[in-house]
Amino acid sequence: MNFPFYIAKRYLFSKSSNNAINIITLVSAIGVTIATMALFVVLSGFSGLKTFSKAFYQASDPDIKVTIVKGKTFLFTDSLKNSLKTDAKIAFYTQILEERAFFNYQNKEHIAYLKGVDAHYTDVVKMDTTLLGGDWLNPLQPYGIVMGNSISNKLSLGIDYQNPVSIYVPKPGNTYDLAHTQSLVNSAQMINIGVYAITDEVDSKYVFANLPIVQELLQYPLDKISGIEIKLKDGVNPQNFATDLQSRLGKNFSVQTREQLNAVFYKMLKTENLVLYFIFTLVLIIALFNIIGTIIMMILDKRANLKTLFSLGTELPTLQKIFIYQGFMLSMIGLIVGLAIGTLLVLFQSKYQLVEISAGLAYPVKFTFENVMIVVVTMIVLSYFASKIAGSRIQAKMFE
Repeated sequence: MNFPFYIAKRYLFSKSSNNAINIITLVSAIGVTIATMALFVVLSGFSGLKTFSKAFYQASDPDIKVTIVKGKTFLFTDSLKNSLKTDAKIAFYTQILEERAFFNYQNKEHIAYLKGVDAHYTDVVKMDTTLLGGDWLNPLQPYGIVMGNSISNKLSLGIDYQNPVSIYVPKPGNTYDLAHTQSLVNSAQMINIGVYAITDEVDSKYVFANLPIVQELLQYPLDKISGIEIKLKDGVNPQNFATDLQSRLGKNFSVQTREQLNAVFYKMLKTENLVLYFIFTLVLIIALFNIIGTIIMMILDKRANLKTLFSLGTELPTLQKIFIYQGFMLSMIGLIVGLAIGTLLVLFQSKYQLVEISAGLAYPVKFTFENVMIVVVTMIVLSYFASKIAGSRIQAKMFE
C-alpha cells in the first residue's frame, strides 16, 4: 500500500485528540459540499433557462436562412430550386418575402414588417404553435393576416373578420410624383385572423400574410422573394451545412444558422454562463481556503508524529504527500456529497416543479453530464492546488 496515502487515510477518518480540529474538519467538509452543490445547481439552472429561452427562437427562426447580399430580393430560379430539392440533408424549405409596411386600423397606426410566407412555412418554423387565438394562414382566406401580440395591442385589434386592416407599402421604382401621394404606395385591405406571441421583439416586428398576396401588393413576380428558410433533418450539423451551402451558392448569397441570426442573444448567453461559473467558482475557492486551514492545523496537531517519522528516515516530500492526500480526499468527499445533493435537487425540480417563477411556470433546470464534468474537473484542479499549498507548509526546520 502507498505509505503516504495510508497515513493520510488514517488521519482523515480517525478522530483527533483535539476536539476543535474535529469540528473544523467537519465545517470545512460541509463548506466544500455546499459550494459544490451551489455550483452544480446554478449551472443546471442556467442550462434550463438557456434551453427555455432558445425554445422561443426555435419557434420563430429556421435552422438555416438564405438571403441576398446586395439588395432585398432575388429570383428563385429553377437551378436554385433543384439544388434545394435534391439535397438529402434538407427536410423542408420555404420561400419568404419581407418588406416594411404601414398598418392602419380604425385610426391607430403602426410600422412593422409584412412577411409573406408560403404553405410550407409551418413545416420549417412552428409559428402555428405560438397562436394566442384565431387561426394560421390558409388558402381559404387569402387576404388573412396573423400579427404579433404587441402589434395587436398597439392597434387595439383582436380577431376581427368584419373590419379590415389597411396596409401600405412603397411602390417599386425610384421616381415618385410628390404631388400625388397615391403614386407613392400600394395598399390593400386585409383581415386579422390570428394573433401569435413569442417575445416582445418578434411580436412587435412581424405581421404574416400569404406569399402570393404580398408579391401582388409589392408588384413582384411570383418567383421574386427575399429569402429561403430551411429545416434540416435530424442529426445534421447546421454550421457544417451552412458552410457547404454557402460554397455552393457563392458569394452573392448569405447563408446563416439560427445562432448567427441571433448572434447577440447567443453571445449574451455564453457571457452570462461564464460569469456565473466564475462567481460560484470563487465561492468554491473560498470554501477550499477552509481546507487549507484545516490541513495546516492538522500538521501542527501531528507535529510530534511527523518528527518521529522524519527521524525514522521518512523523506520530507513523503511527509508533504500525506497532507496533500488528506486535503484532496477531504475535498473529494465534499465533491461527491455536494454533487449527489445537487443532482437530487435538480431532478426533483425537473419532476415535481418545487420552485416556480410564477403561478404555473416552474423554474427551468436541466441535468447535463457536461455540467457534472465541469464541476468535477473544477473541483479536482482547485482541491489539488489547495492541498499542495497546505502540504508545502511542512518544512525541515519544523523537526530541528
